[in-house]
Amino acid sequence: MPAEKVPDTPVEVLVDLLTKAREIAASSGNVPEELTSHLQKAVDIASGLDDYLEKMTTQESEPLAELYEKTVSHDWDQVHKDGKTMFRLPKECITGHVEGQTLKMLVRMSQAKKILEIGMFTGYGALSMAEGLPEDGCLVACELEPYLKEFAQPIFDKSPHGKKITVKTGSAMDTLKELAAAGEQFDMVFIDADKNNYINYYNFILDNNLLKLRGVICVDNSLFKAKVYLKDTTDSNGLALREFNQFVSSDPRVEQVIIPLRDGISVICQVSVASECTRTQSEVTDDEVFRGVQGRPILDRMRLDGKVAYVTGAGQGIGRAFAHALGEAGAKVAVVDLDKVKAEAVAKELSLKGIKAVSVTADISKSDDVQKMIDSIVSKWGAIHIGCNNAGINMNSASEDTSLEEWDQTFNVNLRGTFMCCQAAGRVMLKQGYGKIINTASMASLIVPHPQKQLSYNTSKAGVVKLTQTLGTEWIDRGVRVNCISPGIVDTPLIHSESLRPLVQRWLSDIPAGRLAQVTDLQAAVVYLASDASDYMTGHNLVIEGGQSLW
Repeated sequence: MPAEKVPDTPVEVLVDLLTKAREIAASSGNVPEELTSHLQKAVDIASGLDDYLEKMTTQESEPLAELYEKTVSHDWDQVHKDGKTMFRLPKECITGHVEGQTLKMLVRMSQAKKILEIGMFTGYGALSMAEGLPEDGCLVACELEPYLKEFAQPIFDKSPHGKKITVKTGSAMDTLKELAAAGEQFDMVFIDADKNNYINYYNFILDNNLLKLRGVICVDNSLFKAKVYLKDTTDSNGLALREFNQFVSSDPRVEQVIIPLRDGISVICQVSVASECTRTQSEVTDDEVFRGVQGRPILDRMRLDGKVAYVTGAGQGIGRAFAHALGEAGAKVAVVDLDKVKAEAVAKELSLKGIKAVSVTADISKSDDVQKMIDSIVSKWGAIHIGCNNAGINMNSASEDTSLEEWDQTFNVNLRGTFMCCQAAGRVMLKQGYGKIINTASMASLIVPHPQKQLSYNTSKAGVVKLTQTLGTEWIDRGVRVNCISPGIVDTPLIHSESLRPLVQRWLSDIPAGRLAQVTDLQAAVVYLASDASDYMTGHNLVIEGGQSLW
């Protein structure tokens, strides 16, 4: 006869207690029928809760499902008897579907890239978290026994996320010392709470800065057999857990919350730097360098949350990359382009990433179009904080052959159009008392690129730089900064056209970096210039050309 299952999770304990109460009530002639009915309803609800959570939780990937099935069906008693593991792994210790998905979500919510796992390792929890990591993320798992690594590795090898996991066998403390000596830091540290030595791991992690600023410690098994109050426990694991929870609760370095999911998950983070400084009365210079400007670390100061931006020429190439960058940093983005279809396509891309976006069709060489563009954005979002004037054209011809038509057409878009956008957006920003304008100039404003001949383009882009410098100095005292970016030769489909393809090797020989620019090489610059972090910069020409203008 199989042994009766011992209630393990909080819900299972509730079901067990409610069932016993219902049976007592049913066998007693003195209990009101209404009470018995309420007890039955409570049992029904509690009994279905775990199943409901499981059914409503997104199903795991095929490798995870395979690893879970392998883990729960494995004969861990026999493995222990055979001496392959020091400890018998109870089925209750195996991470469940909901818990695995919870860990994955915690990884995604914390935007973790590096995770450290210390605990009873079966691989399911590690693979769950690895699936939440970005492609360049990594998870280091500390495991005492080689057998458990060998158990999970074949399925890691099947999963596209398994390559993110490195299992280090042997003493966890030795591994921690090795990681600390190498200067490693982690966004999330995952540990157990029900072993005697885990307080030592917890302290070592905090004392040696293995946890990054704003990192999270995620503790598994922070409940013992569903019990929070371990007042009368005599079990060694229960005693260790009680000591661990009490230690963390009284540790002034951290804050924690215990989530009653399965065997309990605790989420722990360090208190703010300012609070820690006050608590320890450290002799530090307590200023904005230490605390951050308005309490914000540098990367937070580059966020654009709540800002409204537009990008002209955003239907392709550099403008499309700028629109994505500004949106990823938190801004709402108006995608402006002469080509309606291209503008709508990029706006759709942004929306798929959860970015507020709208497409606007405009010819920036026409003053009416420019004003309508600005009016439509203000009408929709109430403000314009960031104006990215990127639209431009280039037509190659020898100077003696450059027609007035080519000259005027180039200047109408590249310089006149940029001026009209700056002026129209600037009027809105000056009324607001705040704004960032970023114009796209070119390396051609500094040197004469060759061997192609492009007089009208070079001259118009030099004008964009002088326009930027003039507006930048005129408007900074009223809260509006104007800067420009001068890219080098950017690798776009146009570069690989039949007419320009022969020039690529010549260009490469002129570029110290040895390659053409990618549009992604320019994205951080536009975010910086659009953010509060660049408030003291105006009239600047930020050159990004791989060193080409230096030769």
